[in-house]
Amino acid sequence: YDQMRRGCFDVHERIRDMNVNGVLASMCFGSFPSFCGKLWATAKDKETALVMLRAYNDWHIDEWCGKHPGRFIPLAIPPMWDPELMAEEVRRVAKKGCHAITFADNPGPLGYPSLHASHWDPFWKACSDEAMVVCIHIGSGTRPAMQDMNAPVEVMIAGTPISLFGCANELVFSEIFTKFPGVKVALSEGGIGWIPYFLERIDYVHQHHHRWTLHGFPSGKKPSDVFREHVITCFINDAVGVRNRDLIGIDNITWECDYPHSDSTWPKAPETLFASLAGVPDEDIDKIT
Repeated sequence: YDQMRRGCFDVHERIRDMNVNGVLASMCFGSFPSFCGKLWATAKDKETALVMLRAYNDWHIDEWCGKHPGRFIPLAIPPMWDPELMAEEVRRVAKKGCHAITFADNPGPLGYPSLHASHWDPFWKACSDEAMVVCIHIGSGTRPAMQDMNAPVEVMIAGTPISLFGCANELVFSEIFTKFPGVKVALSEGGIGWIPYFLERIDYVHQHHHRWTLHGFPSGKKPSDVFREHVITCFINDAVGVRNRDLIGIDNITWECDYPHSDSTWPKAPETLFASLAGVPDEDIDKIT
């Protein structure tokens, strides 16, 4: 407690740190319950777990975000153990003004069906109906991005953002966006430098293989079209991605500072960011930020 910056748990100090950093609004992911609420999902007493999860969501929306209106983007956590309960929670928090909710980049390692399973359909339908953005954070389902668990921790930190390549690949070639066209997914903290190659690759794969895989997209769309229609990307400091923004889609790019983690550009986020934005038109900067 004494070693932790007060802005991690004191909302008023959080606002002070945001002000110092030139940040108007912030989306806050839960750490103690984990990004997808693993704390409650692994509890044996699911009745109590659901009460606690909903209490957390209410506190986050009403107390944390509610104390400083306009300064936070509320983000709910779903009861991952039951898709019907997930759909109920989506609709419940939407009525409270919350339109973002977390989900795992790879549910399999958490003990759940894959992204391709119809198991999750009630959740996706509710998100589509309620214009609920599904925020998939790095490390929310996959194991650490390391081939060797004895490697230095830098190996994990360096490789984690691009771990969402796999999730993006699964999403684009799944039936989720076809069945539920209103679904929007945010790849939270995944970076953007790898995305131009990713989009080029999935279009190439579709063009070369769809005749024998028999996989298609509505109205003859390319995989990259589907990605740009449904996926929002996010970066901390990514000069390569900014230079290639037209290959990604300027409307798909958002910026973050990752406070309070050690990857953060706080308290000099604007100065750090603008080194990457040199020569970028104001209109593009406004969209990115």
